[in-house]
Formats: sequence, structure tokens, C-alpha cells
Amino acid sequence: MISRRLLLGAGLAAPFIAHAGASSPGFPERALRYVCPFPPGATNDNVSRTMSRALAPRLGVNVIVENKAGAGGAVGSRMVAEAKPDGHVLLNASAGNLTIAPHLSHVGYDPLRDLAPVALAGEAYGLVAVNPALPVHSIAELIALGRRRPGFLNYASAGIGSAGHLRGALLADEARIEAVHVPFPGSAAAAMSVVAGDSHVIIDPIAAPHALEGRLRPLATLGPDRWDAFPDLPNLAELGIGRNWPGGTWFGLFAPGGTPAPVIARINRDFNDSLAEPEVAAALRRFGLKPEAVAPEELGRRVAADHAAIGRVLRRLNIA
Repeated sequence: MISRRLLLGAGLAAPFIAHAGASSPGFPERALRYVCPFPPGATNDNVSRTMSRALAPRLGVNVIVENKAGAGGAVGSRMVAEAKPDGHVLLNASAGNLTIAPHLSHVGYDPLRDLAPVALAGEAYGLVAVNPALPVHSIAELIALGRRRPGFLNYASAGIGSAGHLRGALLADEARIEAVHVPFPGSAAAAMSVVAGDSHVIIDPIAAPHALEGRLRPLATLGPDRWDAFPDLPNLAELGIGRNWPGGTWFGLFAPGGTPAPVIARINRDFNDSLAEPEVAAALRRFGLKPEAVAPEELGRRVAADHAAIGRVLRRLNIA
């Protein structure tokens, strides 16, 4: 089991000022703006700061994180989609920004046209956790409570269209319970609402440090396998839940649509090389990610497939 210090210690410092690293001709010409579409303290923010620090020495310029939160990540995503397509403004997207939110509101960008896939940081684990005062100690008990008291339970998320929003709706649907969605401006605020007892449930990796310190009670994990931070907790799939849920909870890097292919290839190479650094991979794992290096084309196919599958589920669940 990992400690709170390890979970929070890496990637939270100010962006690294580069002192070394040669740049390729014409790119980069100046510092890069690395846009995180969520507030400080969110998982997206932690990933942004980790990867910006890793990229700076490879690119030979400063890589500066900018938090542009709002509308479940849509504000920052739109800003990048409208930026000059030269590779100097990048988006650290969560899956929800591109595969969920565009189905639910007028975000002002087409995720398949206006943003170019660059690199994947990894698939994120999720933690189903509750306020310790809630009288449940397992997923079965949570479902039983929801069935006894229809409409009583609520779940907090990082906003409308976030992965936590969809996961909560899918869990309620599969468990045949009624639960109220409570959106917040970021996962850190959502987690604190559950810690304070204002909300009951959260499904998000940001809940991990609170669970390890006893401020939240963990019930189960989501992800490709068991999360090694919680080796004794069952994965939802082991409980027969979530096996057919669409999409993943990934974090990836995107550029404005129309960014030249050589620029995308350069960033992808440096990003993937950074993922291979033990300290970078370890930091991402501490934030609940399973690092995965892929080509831009593969990330693009994943986004398109998730976008289509999630659209079908949202229509089935009548979420709009």
C-alpha cells in the first residue's frame, strides 16, 4: 500500500525550467502552454504538472501549466481547439472532455475534428468511496441501501460530462437504484464534499489519498485489473459490475486540429520517452494511472470509438 506522501508528493511543484535539451528546427520556438482544463489539485492537474516537468528538458523550452477550469473541462478544451495549430498550446485532456461532455452540452468544439491526438499518458484507475458515516462497507451494502431508500443516495463528480458523472450513472443503472448526481468544479472539490459528508459517494482516483488516511471508506476499484494501491479491494468487474461500460478513464495530450504532423510526431516521441523514465512512470502510478505509450493514430481511434459508444449509452440512459 502506498502512502499519502507518495500520492501527493510528485508532480505538484511548479513547472520545470529547462536547462538542457536540443530542439528540432522550427519547433519549439518558445515556451509551451500546457493547458489543464480543471482546477489545481485535480488528477488532471497532477498529471499535467508531472508531464510538463518531464517534457521541458526534452523539448529545450519551458512547459508551463495553465489551469483553465470550467464547464467540466470544456472551457480549457475549447481554448486549445481555437489556438494557433503550431504545437505551442497543448491540452491535457481527460476522457470526459472529449468523449462525454460534447454529447451533453454545446462545448464549442468538435473533439474529433478540432483537436489532434498527440500522446496518451495512461488509463486511470477509479475508486468507489463513501463518507465513513454512511452505513455501508461494500458495494453490495451500497446497492442494498440504494434500493431501500430510492433517491436518497447522491454521488459527487468533477462536473457534468466528467468520467465520474458517467460512472455514477452507469453504476446506478446497473444496480437498479436511484441516485442524484452532484457536479462540482473539479475532482478535488467533489472529493472534499464527500469527506465533509455533504455528498455520499465518489468514483474517482482523487479519492485515493483520502481513503488511505481514513477520511473516506473505499468499497471497490475500477480499471483493467486490481489497483496495487488497494490490493485487498475487489475490482468492480470481479463483482460482475461494469464489464460492458463504454470507454475508458484515460488522460491524453492533444493539440489544435491542423497541427503539422512532424510537430505532433516530435511531441509524441518526447512524451513517450518520458513515460519510460522510472520516476515519471512511478509518479503517474501514484496518481492512479497505468502509463501507456501509444502512437497518435491509435489514440485517435480510441477517442473516436469511445465517443461513439458513450453517445449510445447516454441516449439509452436519457442523460442530456
